[in-house]
Amino acid sequence: MTRYWNVQHGDEREIAQHISEAALLLQQGDTVAFPTETVYGLGADATNTAAVKQIFAAKGRPSDNPLIVHIADAEQLGSLVQAGSLTSHHRILMKAFWPGPLTIVLPVIAGSLSPLVTAGLQTVGIRIPDHPIALQLLRESGLPIAAPSANSSGRPSPTLAAHVHDDLDGKIGGIVDRGATGVGVESTVIQLVDGELYVLRPGGVTAEQLQSVLPDIRLHATDHEEVEAADTPRAPGMKYTHYAPKGYMHIVQGDDENEVSARIQSDVDAAKARGESTGVLTFEESVGKYRADLVLACGSLARPETIARELYAALRDFDHKGISYIVAEGVPESGIGRAIMNRLLKAAGHQRIRL
Repeated sequence: MTRYWNVQHGDEREIAQHISEAALLLQQGDTVAFPTETVYGLGADATNTAAVKQIFAAKGRPSDNPLIVHIADAEQLGSLVQAGSLTSHHRILMKAFWPGPLTIVLPVIAGSLSPLVTAGLQTVGIRIPDHPIALQLLRESGLPIAAPSANSSGRPSPTLAAHVHDDLDGKIGGIVDRGATGVGVESTVIQLVDGELYVLRPGGVTAEQLQSVLPDIRLHATDHEEVEAADTPRAPGMKYTHYAPKGYMHIVQGDDENEVSARIQSDVDAAKARGESTGVLTFEESVGKYRADLVLACGSLARPETIARELYAALRDFDHKGISYIVAEGVPESGIGRAIMNRLLKAAGHQRIRL
């Protein structure tokens, strides 16, 4: 039976008691879903292979997909990553973006973590989350916590505790509910190699922000690289289909707004004629243009951070309404838009029409 703690309300003493109970579950080798500033994570003791196995079992996650480790303080790095591996560039990034939605891939100390966390790689992705409940839970447990998103593998990531409950109730030890998360898409995953910076997964920290603190370093965006079936991906989200609604979905993207909206409506009309239940994923500026069984305004193009915040909940809404055919409007791939398009493309199985 999954335990549930609501820490949205109540006095500090009551919340502290709930966090202590959740931390005890983690110490006992169980799994706990908890909020971060990005999405809800499904946590387990990263040093305990039996505990980490429960993450994979609950999510139905492939075992060759590495996990990100969450820590409460940079001092914990000393017991996890190889001595001398932190460069001045790493320290600049940590100072600028920790706590925050940046995961840094570093050489791992052999035997310091469960081999399931690293998926056999000699590196591990680590971050300090910027969320008071997550930090309180990490400190209380005293553990490095492996925590992918708290959803069934392949499904849209959870930005509410209700999403976790829908996917994982009865499969995990507990859920800590602090309401909606903030950023709405996962952390950016980066790796420094030979003095150059590789973005393995775009996320809550943009390429522009990274470049602003390391202006003299060359930045590579590798999040679209293909990973062969036999390969272990270097970061979560690089190999498998993710974030997908249950219905078919494709994206229409182009510079001419009228051309884009006309193509979306044409595709929806054709699907409707075939007997499909139809949906359009668009934005506040365009929601009145479309006719479908369900038209969802996912944030505003003028404020792309609102799109990121609402994206996963919108994808789940199509499932709740039984929509079998979805057309999504693309977004400009700058700033947080790169992370949004990365998630949309994975949700759509890379089915995109460029006009």
